[in-house]
Amino acid sequence: MTAPLLSIRNLNVAFGANAAARNVSLDIAPGETVALVGESGSGKSVTALSVLKLLPPSATLTGEILFKGQNLVTAKPNELRAVRGNDISMIFQEPMTSLNPVHTIERQIGEVLAIHQGLRANAARARTLELLDAVGIPDPKSRLAAFPHQLSGGQRQRVMIAMALANEPDLLVADEPTTALDVTVQAQILTLLKELQQRLGMAMLFITHDLGIVRRIADRVCVMTKGEIVETGPVASVFDNPQHAYTRHLLAAQPRGAPPLTDANAPNIVEATDLRVWFPIKRGLLRRTIGHVKAVDGVDLAIRQGETLGIVGESGSGKSTLGNAILRLISSQGRIVVLGNDVSSRSWKAMRPLRADMQIVFQDPFGSLSPRMSVADIIGEGLKVHAPRLSAAERDARVAKALDEVGLPSEAGLRYPHEFSGGQRQRIAIARAMVLNPKFVVLDEPTSALDVSIQAQVVDLLRDLQIRHGLTYLFISHDLKVVRALANTIIVLRNGRVVERGPAAEIFANPQDGYTKALLAAAFEGDVPAVAPAKS
Repeated sequence: MTAPLLSIRNLNVAFGANAAARNVSLDIAPGETVALVGESGSGKSVTALSVLKLLPPSATLTGEILFKGQNLVTAKPNELRAVRGNDISMIFQEPMTSLNPVHTIERQIGEVLAIHQGLRANAARARTLELLDAVGIPDPKSRLAAFPHQLSGGQRQRVMIAMALANEPDLLVADEPTTALDVTVQAQILTLLKELQQRLGMAMLFITHDLGIVRRIADRVCVMTKGEIVETGPVASVFDNPQHAYTRHLLAAQPRGAPPLTDANAPNIVEATDLRVWFPIKRGLLRRTIGHVKAVDGVDLAIRQGETLGIVGESGSGKSTLGNAILRLISSQGRIVVLGNDVSSRSWKAMRPLRADMQIVFQDPFGSLSPRMSVADIIGEGLKVHAPRLSAAERDARVAKALDEVGLPSEAGLRYPHEFSGGQRQRIAIARAMVLNPKFVVLDEPTSALDVSIQAQVVDLLRDLQIRHGLTYLFISHDLKVVRALANTIIVLRNGRVVERGPAAEIFANPQDGYTKALLAAAFEGDVPAVAPAKS
């Protein structure tokens, strides 16, 4: 048998008295893809970071990590530098915090090429363009001078992947590399990684919570929970005949159910006519406008009371921009009517009386929750603005009720966002929106970064809140499985324009536009059949 390229033996990682990984052992052969799956806090990322010793100083690491026979646990700093980014590359989960905000994309990729390959100037630029094109960045030449904040989440992730692949490593450690990507780009990236494996013999340690991706890309899978690997084997064998109860739990945890039925005679809560958001492109010393990025270009929509309108499309299609424009968080052109009020030209101050009825849940709960405020203060902040006559006791009671509705204990109000898991933070973000008893809520990718089981819980929670309070949702997502479970009607956006719209059931059953067909094909390829959990 071929000797393993990477061999992890009895890896233990602890942070003080808390064990993050316990007796983890796994092998990866040259050219093989091993998937490591499990929920948040299971120890997946800690195991991945241990491979290159990227753990914080507070971590205690024991065991062996053998790469081509060299023990990386005992390797000296200069030996590790020779391996990092060259023989072993890593794609991190959150590109916005991994990319340098003050350096251009060209400089960041060029730095990798300069350090490991000695490329400079024209040679580095040519290779950078080649990499950006390979990972699906449109018009890569125009993106060289861009900074990370000027790219969408999916585009930032593609830049991270380009940096990791720059030196054609022997082993790629990919920590949730497709979480922020829409389904078609996700399919492109997975195809790209498989092609590179075949050409270079590259091995992969692929960490994900998306079981559909595991079936499509991995040879073997290791299932991890509470710091331990509880089941391992060929993908088909583990998925078709799971032995451990936790594996069965993961396979059964998928968004289910159907959206609540709507009243065809219900009044429209939101209407938009010829909605446009164009961002000017400025060039030259005098910063003259030479064109526009048409993020949203002539969109019409209407959402009835109690209905969920799903907005789907790739990164950069204008989904989030559309939601922000309807809430008047950014300026736009066209007519917008919310709750019978024409808000198209209202000033920021004039919008304030309507804000309590118009709320938003953002994609990244950690970034949208203040780390300096307690959970009770975060949820209660809106009440101080929109219900100033409430006493402190009444406000605390409303906060406690909001926490209870999203499945969190009232004591959670005394803690801070960093003390919660990703799924719990998203529940806090939902509670912050719901405490004001809104009538219309924009949900901007609220489940994209969550584990499958937590994702299913949040979908059930949103559906329950909608039925209980008669809420109207604008649901933005690239995850079509979640959209299918929540949306009554769907609008498909591409390059800021509507390419298809209609009842969700009809679009899923019989899409008409070629782009919609491509989205659905990419979303449900390699879908994992649900496995019923074992009876106790």
